[in-house]
Amino acid sequence: MNERQLEYFKQKLLAWKEEILRESRETVSHLQAETENHADLADRASSETDRALELRTRDRQRKLISKIDQALRRVEDGSYGYCEETGEPIGLARLDARPTATLSLEAQERHERRERVHRDD
Repeated sequence: MNERQLEYFKQKLLAWKEEILRESRETVSHLQAETENHADLADRASSETDRALELRTRDRQRKLISKIDQALRRVEDGSYGYCEETGEPIGLARLDARPTATLSLEAQERHERRERVHRDD
């Protein structure tokens, strides 16, 4: 992968992380504003469901930020874009679709097949 491509993915990862952090800040503001008590039980239940969904989403995004940070470290150390399993380059189309990918498409498919076999046991 050349320098221009590495810079492209670095900027893509940084923009993605910033977008997630911005959404997270908006969620915190929204949840703080939503702390009012609802007199109606249905309204309260709906509000609690919405809150739980928001918190689950934020937890998934927190994990995604960790993956983005790992990808940024790989950009810096020169290992970004190479399959962790085979050492072969990961296709640019795959990285563009999933910038945090650590496995080539073929290695990912093998991994998923193994998971399915173990899940079926």
